[in-house]
Amino acid sequence: MPLSDKHVVVTGAGKGIGAAIVDALAAEGAKVSLMGRTLAPLQAKASQLPSAQAIQLDVTDSGGVKKAFQSARDNFGPIDILINNAGQAHTSPLQSMSDELWHDMISVNLSSVFFCCREALSDMRKTGEGRIVNIASTAALKGYGYVSAYCAAKHGTLGLTRSLALETATKNITVNAVCPGYTETALIQKSIETIVEKTGRSAEEAMQTLTASNPQGRLVQPAEVANAVLWLCSPGAEAVTGQSITVAGGEVM
Repeated sequence: MPLSDKHVVVTGAGKGIGAAIVDALAAEGAKVSLMGRTLAPLQAKASQLPSAQAIQLDVTDSGGVKKAFQSARDNFGPIDILINNAGQAHTSPLQSMSDELWHDMISVNLSSVFFCCREALSDMRKTGEGRIVNIASTAALKGYGYVSAYCAAKHGTLGLTRSLALETATKNITVNAVCPGYTETALIQKSIETIVEKTGRSAEEAMQTLTASNPQGRLVQPAEVANAVLWLCSPGAEAVTGQSITVAGGEVM
């Protein structure tokens, strides 16, 4: 199998896109360290896989990232592949946004990527190879109203991706971003509930609002995002680095 014995770290791995990525990489032989804030879903997912471990982690805590990555190494060895998937999105008009919300969105969606990349690179530079995939969003490529902090963080993630790709281009390490559109996850369900609450529209009308931006007229499926990640991590993608791969049914071209 193409990823046999490769050690993969996936953050935000307990559900949604993260869980789909775990399934895709494990199916190709990878040893997977599942990381996330809530331990129970990580343990449940890990128990279904042939070689996996669950590690609790707050990705916004730099010291905690260091400890979690060392714990992952202790069992599975150096980290070969890093998938930065952890993230959150909260809505607020900019003029009424609190300092706390701004800092939270930057911390979980951008600073966490920096912390995890820095830690994984120490292994990749020693072994002479590595793959990093940052799960960004179409919000890294365009603006959306009422999620300015989230968009700013995701734009930052894409900038970090491109810069790090240049730093590692001669080191046999690739760094790319995958940018999903609206994807059928718990995060989208929460968005629908927010639209219903704020506008009084029905859940069906809220769903139509979200799918209208996708020329295919539907939500992206987590497995479709995972397939793009798998390709970037597999043999044959060595020349692909510093790229943003959009998985959004044509929303961004």
